[in-house]
Amino acid sequence: MAATLSLLKPPFTIPYKPLCPNCKLQAPSPSTTTKPSSISVGETTIQHLKSASLPLTAVTLPLFFDAKDALAVGGEFGILEGRTLALVHPLVMGGLFLYTLWSGFLGWQWRRVRTIQNEINELKKQVKPVAVTPEGSPVSDAPPSTVEAKIRQLTEERKELLKGNYRDRHFNAGSILLGFGVFESIGGGVNTWFRTGKLFPGPHLFAGAAITVLWAAAAALVPAMQKGSETARNLHIALNAINVVLFISQIPTGFEIVLKVLEFTNWP
Repeated sequence: MAATLSLLKPPFTIPYKPLCPNCKLQAPSPSTTTKPSSISVGETTIQHLKSASLPLTAVTLPLFFDAKDALAVGGEFGILEGRTLALVHPLVMGGLFLYTLWSGFLGWQWRRVRTIQNEINELKKQVKPVAVTPEGSPVSDAPPSTVEAKIRQLTEERKELLKGNYRDRHFNAGSILLGFGVFESIGGGVNTWFRTGKLFPGPHLFAGAAITVLWAAAAALVPAMQKGSETARNLHIALNAINVVLFISQIPTGFEIVLKVLEFTNWP
């Protein structure tokens, strides 16, 4: 600002050069007095402004000192400050909460496919060998034991679970949840800034940030899970269980924010 104002000051003196340097100066006669060429202050200022090169910082610096004019909130962002986009966040996050439960169900079913096979293998160790003829048929047609009946039941159950293709469905659901969840959690904070010019530290903001971190952490365990690490699988389940609890805690605080949006914003 100081650099800009300094250019508006008039010069102190204007040097005068004679038109004929080699001519001798003559004393002016009493009747005719020669007055030096006078240049107005306005013309001189315009000439200096034309010849001077203003740095970019001299023009933009006032904007940084007056952040209220540069980052003001109150209609400058148009529809980005309106009620429509403000209500998109709670609607999307509500859908993602239900989708989180659905993804958890798919993951639990896929876990059941794996664990049920382990149960079958343990039960097979308890089956007593049956005497057979040289042709390979059993000596007597005794009814199957309780252990064998359980093995058959679990085998049929596993076949039905495999038809559900839960492994791929859970993987796809988790990928969608991660992508849309991170996008909308960041988008919610940006929308709040558009409407108010600031963020509001509190339970809703901190829990939302924790949910986003847990999504990323749970997804980071997938490579180890694919290699058969039970520790990674158990940690994956624990992180997502905490995520669901935090999601539930967001419902009352989010509802309060929706009421404030309806009160202080206008359509669209």
